[in-house]
Amino acid sequence: MNSTQIKKLCIAAMLTALGVVCSPINFPIGASKCCPSQALVNVLSGVLLGPWYAVGVGFCCALIRNLLGTGSLLAFPGSMFGALLAGLLYHKVKKLLPLAAVGEVFGTAVLGGLTAYPIAKFVIGSESAALFGFVLPFFVSSAGGAAIAFVLLIALEKAGVLRQVTSALGGNTGDVRS
Repeated sequence: MNSTQIKKLCIAAMLTALGVVCSPINFPIGASKCCPSQALVNVLSGVLLGPWYAVGVGFCCALIRNLLGTGSLLAFPGSMFGALLAGLLYHKVKKLLPLAAVGEVFGTAVLGGLTAYPIAKFVIGSESAALFGFVLPFFVSSAGGAAIAFVLLIALEKAGVLRQVTSALGGNTGDVRS
């Protein structure tokens, strides 16, 4: 394992810790616990670490939140799809920060929201689960967190910190092996 991989794992661990520590800041809507801080972590990890590390961070946050009782099973699809799209759109399109935020919102709200339906219906046994019933709550949650992450990343970019961090991580953070 080289030093770049160790740096990425350390940042992934810190972002996972941030997501877990901030998880009590949530609001229940139906069977879901909407957590805007997860969207913040997803965008940050997607931009700083790339899509595959971001999925890992989203999964670890969801797993720990569930083990601690501060999350629900619906945290898995929302966090993982949002993180994946945030990282993919940022690293594969043009490295534009708004694309990371849009990817997070679309991935969490639409893909995560639609994927949450069978989990709520068949795994959790929620009788009130509707096919599009999670899209709006997931949208509200992810839009707030993505907006905070976007503002933070713009500030880091203007200060020159974002470039320093990404170059310290090997520049190309789109691949797990880099």
